[in-house]
Amino acid sequence: MKLLIVDDEELTRTGVISSIDWKSLGIEEVLQADDGLHGLDAAQKFQPEIILCDVRMPRLDGISMLERLERILPDTVAIFMSGYSDKEYLKAAIKLKAVNYIEKPLNPDEIREAVLEAKERYIRKLHSHRGETLHSMETASRLALKLTVPFGTNSEDIQALPEELSLPVTSGTYFTAFIVKLDAALEIAEPSLGNMSQKAEAFLDSFRLHCIHVQKRSQYLVYFVYGPFMPSSSVIQAVGQHLGSLYGEFGRYFIAAGDSLLGISRAYQSYTSAVILLQSSFFFPENTFLTSDLIANASSLGYDDLPASFHRDFSEALSGRDEETCGKLLEKLTKYFHKNTALLQNQVKDLYYKLLLSLDDSRKQLKITSTLDNVSIAEEMERCFTFRDLHRVLEEKTEQFFRDAATSMEENPTIFLIKDYISKHYMQETLSVKDISSHVFLSASYVCTFFKSETGKTLNQYLTEYRMERAKQLLGDSRYKITDISSKVGYSDGNYFGKSFKKYSGFSPSEYRERLTQ
Repeated sequence: MKLLIVDDEELTRTGVISSIDWKSLGIEEVLQADDGLHGLDAAQKFQPEIILCDVRMPRLDGISMLERLERILPDTVAIFMSGYSDKEYLKAAIKLKAVNYIEKPLNPDEIREAVLEAKERYIRKLHSHRGETLHSMETASRLALKLTVPFGTNSEDIQALPEELSLPVTSGTYFTAFIVKLDAALEIAEPSLGNMSQKAEAFLDSFRLHCIHVQKRSQYLVYFVYGPFMPSSSVIQAVGQHLGSLYGEFGRYFIAAGDSLLGISRAYQSYTSAVILLQSSFFFPENTFLTSDLIANASSLGYDDLPASFHRDFSEALSGRDEETCGKLLEKLTKYFHKNTALLQNQVKDLYYKLLLSLDDSRKQLKITSTLDNVSIAEEMERCFTFRDLHRVLEEKTEQFFRDAATSMEENPTIFLIKDYISKHYMQETLSVKDISSHVFLSASYVCTFFKSETGKTLNQYLTEYRMERAKQLLGDSRYKITDISSKVGYSDGNYFGKSFKKYSGFSPSEYRERLTQ
């Protein structure tokens, strides 16, 4: 805590400062000012929790100074000092203001006692204000949540809550819904979320606008911005950019602004118009602010129809190892889907799922062993926040397909089946030679001998190397903890995994990850 001493007598100030062990009282910083005006300036600048001040001072007395500060620092607690004869009157006035009073000449013990009492009073006031603020935030969030469902179902509550919160809402108030969609679940405590809302409110104040907000599910924030006039497109843009600056620190996002409509009863319509805009976000670059004008401009571009035979053409190009044709087909895909507002995510994801399956089918058909991480197609698609993410997955897997095809030799069908089985089950700690031999309908001893003669490696060597290479790939992704990577590649014992990885690569997992980021 900080304490400010305001007294026009320098000897009094220095005497008080030197006679008290302030740190033992929880006071980390002691400031001083030589009169009421300088005290006012210092208090505004440093915002002390406690002010110890003389009553009578040149230019501005202590009571007048505290009256001005009460509007700026309502939680700050004051302790008055005075040696004048009108103590009884002063005590009564001070008691009404809920501040303390100590007499001059000052006694260090009385100062300590008064400061400790002031600390307790400050903490009580702070808790009281926080409780009131939290209650207001919860009530405002409840109102915002009610505005995301049709008006008729809870119209009485919607009409009553603004009055309970003393919100400046009238029949002439316009509402605009803004929805923030984040790439990942928002892990933020309610007080921090309240701070974000306060920052938004402070920004909106310059436009004579206000807002209430609510978090829906884990990745969506809904803001209802309202005011006595319909906001211009430039104001809408400014609000969208400000929300982007607030939530950009949490990762990638999209923001959609609904229509600006008159009356709280139409706030739900503004919200639904923002929801509709947000459905097109998948086809736009990350961190885009979506408005009806942006979507209208994108819709006017026009798109050629994608051939019905596209999936078949891609599969045939893979089977024929025709990399050039595959490249042209992928280029056509990105031109067709980028900013295409006429489609839904699921339609596009369904096509990409089929194309990714074609890559797996073609590998099996051509006996090309995969060197990619064995993550399920559904899991990889779930990670994709934008169409660009999804298309990048398909591009990378296609490029890897042709790299593997170029380096792979004609392999014995049994060896291919063994390697393919390992690529799908390496994450199982209990994977054994017996499991592998059963898969190819051969005895365990024969499989070991045959695999070594064909590849020059034992089955256990190949399995360990495969797991270590997968671990290397996962270490390049900061989303995964090293303990998670250990279990993902078939090691329940993290220490054993660390030793095995260092023996294989020459580095511990953490050292290897650090080198990747350099």
